[in-house]
Amino acid sequence: MKHILTLLLAASSVFTAVSQSKEKKPDYNKRLSGIEKELEKVLADQKVAGYSVAIVYKDKIIFSKGFGYRDLENKKPVTPTTLFAIGSSSKAFTSAMLGQLEKDGKLKLDDLAVTHLPKLAFKYDYMNTGITIRDMMCHRTGLARFDYSWYMFNTSNRDSLIQRVKFMEPNVKLRQKWQYNNFMFLAQGMITEKITGKTWEDNIKERFFVPLKMIHSNTDIFTMQKDADASLPYTLDEKFAIKKIPYYHINGMGPAGSINSCANDMGNWVSTWIMGGKFNGTEIIPPSYVREAESAQMVVSGGLPGSHSDIQFSNYGLGWFLKSYRGHYLVEHGGNIDGFSASVGFYPSDSIGIVVLTNQNGSAVPSIVRNLVSDKLFALEPIPWNADAKKELDEAMKSALKTEKKGDTIQVKNTQPSHPLADYAGLYGNPAFSEFTITLKNDTLFTFIAGERTWLKHYHYDVFEFKSVDKKEDSEDSADDRFLINFGTASNGKIESLSMDMGEPDKETIFTRQAIKVNLSGNELNMYTGDYELEGQTIKIYLKGETLMLLVPGQTDYETIPVGNHTFNLVIAKGYSIKFTVEEGKSKAVTFIQPNGNFTAKRK
Repeated sequence: MKHILTLLLAASSVFTAVSQSKEKKPDYNKRLSGIEKELEKVLADQKVAGYSVAIVYKDKIIFSKGFGYRDLENKKPVTPTTLFAIGSSSKAFTSAMLGQLEKDGKLKLDDLAVTHLPKLAFKYDYMNTGITIRDMMCHRTGLARFDYSWYMFNTSNRDSLIQRVKFMEPNVKLRQKWQYNNFMFLAQGMITEKITGKTWEDNIKERFFVPLKMIHSNTDIFTMQKDADASLPYTLDEKFAIKKIPYYHINGMGPAGSINSCANDMGNWVSTWIMGGKFNGTEIIPPSYVREAESAQMVVSGGLPGSHSDIQFSNYGLGWFLKSYRGHYLVEHGGNIDGFSASVGFYPSDSIGIVVLTNQNGSAVPSIVRNLVSDKLFALEPIPWNADAKKELDEAMKSALKTEKKGDTIQVKNTQPSHPLADYAGLYGNPAFSEFTITLKNDTLFTFIAGERTWLKHYHYDVFEFKSVDKKEDSEDSADDRFLINFGTASNGKIESLSMDMGEPDKETIFTRQAIKVNLSGNELNMYTGDYELEGQTIKIYLKGETLMLLVPGQTDYETIPVGNHTFNLVIAKGYSIKFTVEEGKSKAVTFIQPNGNFTAKRK
């Protein structure tokens, strides 16, 4: 009986395969009839400068077209080869390289991440001995986003960026919760660099752009800007008018989102996934990795049906979001960076891929167009995606226009800073983020942050507001857009820190005041060395190499940092410093500046 059952199952499988092979391909050209008119309406209704679309069936691009303008002012149209920044849609490229390296025997996805990247270290031992490459690929390391760390304190130095991770406090346990983290994709790119000896950028070009004939694509915003068919970046201003904004250079965080591409090139990318990792019959991505990447690795959220009962679940694979769209399995990843939004997705069971790239950040257009196209391709009763989004946009516009300028309910009027403005100037830092300097010029505090020169406008008490140097004095930010910093004082009354909302869950981030080190040679430091007497005790000042050291009887030796004006801060004793009285090139006395008072010792 068991043998007969096996034969019946085998026969059933053959019958199914034969039936599927005879199934006729839907007439997608007919189903897409009239699509251009609808897509033109999306352009107008959603107040976007331009976008491009590519639709793929198996290994062929069956539709590609640009809508609107890549340069609105000069009326330069979007084409299927217009370049857009695709943001986080780049992530699947980065993870796929690790899939290639796994096939080559260079690593395993379940290897500990730190074994392949010694420069990577997490705050706690259980993270270093627990977090795998796979964990980083599917955002389950226990770390929240920390996006302000790279976005506001940008650098091209990847080593500098990755060193910030060891100071990032996890807010949940490992694999407990899905939390998006761009640093984990930086780490993946750096693992690729370490194993191959080539930059992430060169690997992307050699492993994907060249074999997939993505001839227009690049990984650098400056290269993109030189392209004759590159789009400019746009946003909607407070009056919902289309406004051109500067390009954002992602720099060292490239593996998390610096690819610039066009609809036609990205069509080749999704075709490769649809065809199980092959392009023009040649394997590019290992089929075993393709299956894993398209399979659920972590639950993003409950994903229960909402207003549309046939849109369900919300999971994450390896560099891809996974969901069910009206009975069809969707693998997709969006992208968003200053001036650009994207959606790159495909339906593996249907062999359909849809790419939507637009030149407006935070735009609903990519998801609207993807869903509109999907309804047509699958011959479904259409959902009014564009009309619904237009209604929401219109309501937001009306609300913005009707809202009268009201007084700030949070701000306490008629207060003053507790210190002279000069006291707030200085260097402030947090190891999970970076450092920045506040300077005083005339009667205004300035800083340079997030690639922009800003000034600090007094808000109330010791709280200040970041304002763009280019922004007019009477241009007020909304409560949502306002960025405040709060200075803190030490017990000695001096400004010692500032705090800001940097997106960390349930707390503000503290930046402590840093000593601005003055470089002094050993010869210059010699003037301070010697024995000093304080209340019958001998205090010894001596040199250790080119570091000035302080020895107090019965205590440890204190290392100091020169900060100018004959003043030195104690490295391990916050709030403590020493200042020398110098006459004719020789120190005559040293004053100990402490929270409990100042004490002077004369040279013996």
